[in-house]
Amino acid sequence: MKQTASLLSRLPHLTIRQKVVAGVIIPVLIFTVVGVVSFNYLIRLEGTLTLMEAADDLSNTILEVRRYEKNYLLYGHTEDFDESQRYIDQARVTLSAMALAARDTHARRTIARLTPVLDTYQAKSRSLRLTVSDSAAAQDREDLRQAGKDMVDLSLDLKNTERERTLLLVANLKRQLLISGVFIAASGIVLALLLARKILRALGTITKATSEIGQGNFKTLEVPRANDETRRVLEAFNRMTRELERRQDQLIQEKKLSSLGVLTSGIAHQLNNPLNNISTSCQILIEEHKECDPAFSDRMLGNIQQEVLRARDIVKGLLEFSRAKDFSLKPVSLEDVVTKAFRLVSSQIPAGITLTHSIPAGLVLELDAARMQEVFINLLLNAAQGIEEIPGAITVSAESDVDSGTAVIVVEDTGMGIPEEALGKVFDPFYTTKEVGKGTGLGLSIVFGIIEKHNGSIAAEKTDGKGARFVIRMPLPVSSERLT
Repeated sequence: MKQTASLLSRLPHLTIRQKVVAGVIIPVLIFTVVGVVSFNYLIRLEGTLTLMEAADDLSNTILEVRRYEKNYLLYGHTEDFDESQRYIDQARVTLSAMALAARDTHARRTIARLTPVLDTYQAKSRSLRLTVSDSAAAQDREDLRQAGKDMVDLSLDLKNTERERTLLLVANLKRQLLISGVFIAASGIVLALLLARKILRALGTITKATSEIGQGNFKTLEVPRANDETRRVLEAFNRMTRELERRQDQLIQEKKLSSLGVLTSGIAHQLNNPLNNISTSCQILIEEHKECDPAFSDRMLGNIQQEVLRARDIVKGLLEFSRAKDFSLKPVSLEDVVTKAFRLVSSQIPAGITLTHSIPAGLVLELDAARMQEVFINLLLNAAQGIEEIPGAITVSAESDVDSGTAVIVVEDTGMGIPEEALGKVFDPFYTTKEVGKGTGLGLSIVFGIIEKHNGSIAAEKTDGKGARFVIRMPLPVSSERLT
């Protein structure tokens, strides 16, 4: 305990990082020492228990020897004599094994005394069988009984000794664990108090400095003498305040906050789709993994992989806010994009709603595949949420309009449709016709932005019957032919 206190007393001279590392290493070392000592006790206890079990078996075997001995002396049956000899041999085997396993001096001494007694008993029993004279037989019986009594006494002594030794080891282990627990608890409390006092003081200073900056107070703060992270952080804060003060007139805070708010909301909505798909696929695999078809499991894992990659692409897309070069147009098969979107949303489409598409296999457009996939996923999920009556259907169709130089893509469903007064507002940010808590109003706004980046257009149309219909027009490549 004195060594621990001495070690803890040096912590105030360490940096915060070093204090935290010390706070982890010291308990780990203590637990390691306690674990090693306890493990050693358990090994010794295991050996003692094994020896005690063997001693108990030996005692029972010797009692069987005496039982058959008495039967033989009473009735003179050869079978009783043979059984007695068999048990003697069994006792000898057990005794030899115990002699190899014994570590205790008293146990070894008792085993060493028991071995010749067992030999004497076996010799007397054989001699008794061959004796003809009554007087000699009487003496052999007496010698046999005495040797048997000595065997029983020594075996019981060996069993009791091992039992006492086992109980002693258990008591020592309990005492050692109790003392170690108290020591660990005391050291942990002292260490926690010391670390909390030092680290919380440093964090308090940093918090105060942050609050001052947040309130617009650009005065430099006093730097402590301690050579730790607190000093370096406050020095960095002072440099920052001087730089902020110098550039204060150049900052356009309102625009930055507005842009950050819109970007954050869009990010949350876009990441929600892949995370939901990952969660659903994982839940299906968890529930059905014992009886899951390998092909179905592979498909679910493929969905998870696709969603992870899509989430990664969404995160990469955050740079689009400041880097337009991240948006890349390449010749892509529209059918492939729609097929992947179908596959990714299939686990979120309620049963009873069918997904179908009718897209020419050769229709290739200049697209950013990941972003167009996001368009179809948003439209498909939006359509599924609008279908209240089952069965329902969602259809994606496309054809090339050579006269206008565009590909016309139609996404329609059999849901409740879009109110006429909302047709001109559905692409506005945060506008939604869903109940509170069931929609953010950002999905179609994101779709509109992506289509616009592709130099295309999207419009919501009123259908003759029930359902919603979105018409997307994307520019055809110059070399495209009419595809129907």
